[in-house]
Amino acid sequence: MGKNLRQQRRGRGTSQTYRSPSHRHVGDVKLPQNTMKGGKIVDIMHAPGRLCPVAKVDFAGESIIMLAAEGIMVGQDISVDGAGKIEAGNVVPLSAVPEGTLVFSIEGRPGDGGKYVKAAGTSALIVTKGEKVVMQMPSGAFKSFDPRCRAVVGIVAGGGHIDKPFGKAGNKFHAYRSRSKAYFKVKGIAMNPVDHPHGGGGHPHVGKPSTVSRNAPPGRKVGRLSPQKKKKGKR
Repeated sequence: MGKNLRQQRRGRGTSQTYRSPSHRHVGDVKLPQNTMKGGKIVDIMHAPGRLCPVAKVDFAGESIIMLAAEGIMVGQDISVDGAGKIEAGNVVPLSAVPEGTLVFSIEGRPGDGGKYVKAAGTSALIVTKGEKVVMQMPSGAFKSFDPRCRAVVGIVAGGGHIDKPFGKAGNKFHAYRSRSKAYFKVKGIAMNPVDHPHGGGGHPHVGKPSTVSRNAPPGRKVGRLSPQKKKKGKR
């Protein structure tokens, strides 16, 4: 009996391969609210499913989990209001950040808790300020933000993770499993015909045209998608 293809079972929540172990996650990682003016870092923790460490910050008895910035330490004070210093770990509105400053965990809309630039070792550069704040993203693209949006000053910690090898396949398996991903990929031509449309044969070969229609169902849409139809220009 065959099995579902990867694109069929991804995201359904019924396959252990793509189910993230949410019971091991440390919690929601976001920026503190505007009403919280200042806090202190009480712990720096590892978060399963993330490549960067997270900081547990105490704001007058209420704990918030934030992405850790490079260079922060336990016991450091964190400022949230716009009057805070431009130091690593402080949360400030983009209107108060000088041009040329590196920031991360940027809000897409004021008060949404931070949506952009959250991967380990990444940061965005503030280019110009005016009615909109123009920032250069890690991809090199330029994006405009509302000056009221907030961000964390500095670079996301954990940027050196790519320098450490996994060492063995088991470590890579568990690391990807925490991120709800499967790092191993089997070629379709290496499978049996019951498992994949490209499978079967006395030796590895597709055996049929690998181009498929864009209207094909998910189980059939494997290989190369057919090219788009030529669009006729207006005369």
